[in-house]
Amino acid sequence: MMPNEQKSNKVGTDDNHPYHVPVMLKEAVDALSIVPSGIYVDCTFGGGGHAREILSRLNENGRLYAFDQDPDAKANLTADTRLVFVPHNFRHLARFLRLYQIQQVDGILADLGVSSHQFDEPARGFSIRYDAPLDMRMDNAVGITAAELISQSSPEQLQLIFQEYGEVTNAKTLSHLLINHIRLQPIVTVNDLKSTLAPVVKGNPNKYFAQVFQALRMAVNDEVGSLKDLMQQAASVLKPGGRMSVITFHSIEDRIVKNFFRDGAIEEQDIDPVYGTKKESPFSLFNKKPIEPTAEEVKSNPRSRSARLRVGIKN
Repeated sequence: MMPNEQKSNKVGTDDNHPYHVPVMLKEAVDALSIVPSGIYVDCTFGGGGHAREILSRLNENGRLYAFDQDPDAKANLTADTRLVFVPHNFRHLARFLRLYQIQQVDGILADLGVSSHQFDEPARGFSIRYDAPLDMRMDNAVGITAAELISQSSPEQLQLIFQEYGEVTNAKTLSHLLINHIRLQPIVTVNDLKSTLAPVVKGNPNKYFAQVFQALRMAVNDEVGSLKDLMQQAASVLKPGGRMSVITFHSIEDRIVKNFFRDGAIEEQDIDPVYGTKKESPFSLFNKKPIEPTAEEVKSNPRSRSARLRVGIKN
């Protein structure tokens, strides 16, 4: 099914009840150095905050292609002939641009992680604050839920998920606890998981739960795999001189973006022992160190605290 074209000069929900507060809004969009008649991609439309800012800098000939796999995000659209909404994961970037006969674009923006709406919507199962089915899918029409992931994984698979995505220090103990528990009783809700975790919680319970939930969410939605696909495709769809702004909230994501902008590869590249060279990157670095949110932004939006912005310029 073809994505829907929409028309509007305002995107997003009521400012008094925001779907999502965009992080480093000005910094991320400024770094794109918007060409008013250019073609841009917002990989994570969400509440439309970044999209609205990009549209405000485009003239009538500019275009913005906005991706979001979460069905709830579509409710934030209003009509604007310059905006094309693509209700799919951004890992399909190149495929859908080809569908619209777009060969190259002037800029790409990706604000990774979870929107405030997803955290605040109890039924989605993202938050430790509410009891709900243990789902955590960004697109609840595809894939397996977090409950199904736990029931279908081995202890070794769960340990790796908790170590890599949640930095859980007792990941091995935790994974064996879960496997032993589900042999007797399934884990199907948020409260089921929290009560099961209680005997192995280390330190602040809320922080521990948050680490576990983050790890499951990233695994359920294959967030790392999607980002790798996006970075590799971005190099081919950006025009020379085009820019890409990526906001990450996790060290794994930040490392992937850093390595790709710097080396043109997902994994860190070794120097060739014979020639003393590395693979040449298709990008130049706009900023060697990541841009961080200001103290004022962190104060007004605590969820921005872990955000890091990296920008690459296509060679």
